[in-house]
Amino acid sequence: MSPLVLFNTLSRSKEEFVPSDPSLVRMYCCGPTVYNYAHIGNLRTYIFEDLLHRILLLNGYAVKHVMNITDVGHMTSDSDAGDDKMQIAAAREKKSPWELARFYEDAFFHDCARLNIIRPDVAPRATEHVDQMIKLIQQLEAKGYTYETPEGIYFDTAKNDDYGKLAGLNLAGQREGAREDVNVDTNKRHPADFILWFTNKPTHIMKWESPWGTGYPGWHIECSAMSMEYLGETLDIHCGGIDHIPVHNTNEIAQSECATGHVFARYWVHGAFLNVASGAVTGRTAEKMSKSDDNFLKVQKLVDDGYDPLAYRYMCLMAHYRSELTYSDEALKAATTALSKVWELKARQSGDKGDGLTDAEYAEARTQVIAALNDDLNLPRAVAALQGAKSYRLWLEFDSVLGLDIEKRSREATSEPGGASDLPTEITALMAERDAARKAKNWAASDALRTQIEEQGYTVGDSPAGTVVQKKLL
Repeated sequence: MSPLVLFNTLSRSKEEFVPSDPSLVRMYCCGPTVYNYAHIGNLRTYIFEDLLHRILLLNGYAVKHVMNITDVGHMTSDSDAGDDKMQIAAAREKKSPWELARFYEDAFFHDCARLNIIRPDVAPRATEHVDQMIKLIQQLEAKGYTYETPEGIYFDTAKNDDYGKLAGLNLAGQREGAREDVNVDTNKRHPADFILWFTNKPTHIMKWESPWGTGYPGWHIECSAMSMEYLGETLDIHCGGIDHIPVHNTNEIAQSECATGHVFARYWVHGAFLNVASGAVTGRTAEKMSKSDDNFLKVQKLVDDGYDPLAYRYMCLMAHYRSELTYSDEALKAATTALSKVWELKARQSGDKGDGLTDAEYAEARTQVIAALNDDLNLPRAVAALQGAKSYRLWLEFDSVLGLDIEKRSREATSEPGGASDLPTEITALMAERDAARKAKNWAASDALRTQIEEQGYTVGDSPAGTVVQKKLL
């Protein structure tokens, strides 16, 4: 079996993955800020992280997967200025921030379940780990890495010699960005310095007592405190979206390594954006999906439009996780068609006929799939190998990685024995007529009957057992 290789953002190269402890992989993923529904762009990141989790399991590793829930302290942008997203949303929806957070946390995990994303082993909430954050800030303060302004407690990036190594930032060359919509703290010593604890937010609802006064934590300190609480001072893998590299992940590294003196994460793995094709969201041109721009699609919208959420998961397999993916109705329809063909394979290859592959051919196809999966999660190449093999049992073997629920969906969606038992009697009658016409080699009648069935909302296929129908997803 080929070794697992991952692209490490820190080294900017592919590296063979070797956990620090062979018995357990410690994986941390930046989780949602629960002030709104997750959009399918957000969820593309969680799908890629789920695929990584599943591929680690395929390679025989035990995995402890931790993902935080940010329910306080995330500003409008990655900078430390602006209004808190939770506070804005709570006022908009006339709920307390705690009520808002629980509602959208539940909605997030509901969407993840519909996309067959494995729930993390631990999903700690920021509001329940403020003590750990305070202790981490105190460690940094004791080592001389902090300073105080009227706004709060800051991390002094000038004290961190390799600050910015993840993103390749030049600290000396950075300048304060001109932002009309935020108020920059003029007492900051350097534009890159970031806040650890806010003390000058009297109208903020969510506040705690601390050694520096009543306030609440900055966003960046949350991930460091919670990841180390459950995974120790050094993680094997830290995941997130590429937008987290220059600020959030960079600041996590700085505060964590300065506090502990140890490497914070050994492998950094980041996923690329989902773009929206021009016109896919009414009135919008092609661009990155964003909640802040109200330019986003929810899983429920896909369901309302007649799509199976797993068709979107299949669509995500069509692009490498480090490559941008463009959403469009056409792309999702193509994924739906491709997924339907996988389901049809079960009926086509039932009985003694099977997939027609010799043991050697099956072994070769299997080797190709594993090699692709272990080559930095190359799902497009793995799916191409599966499609080329045309083997239902091969798809089924790797569904533990793909997460497409192939056995259950193929049984539910098709007319195979033991499958959909609630087909209308008129459909089963048309199927029987079509089988009789095909047996008599009356192809014109067979085609006409196919059309009749399709017009009533079904796709039609053929198998050794006869006509196979499947309820259309659209």
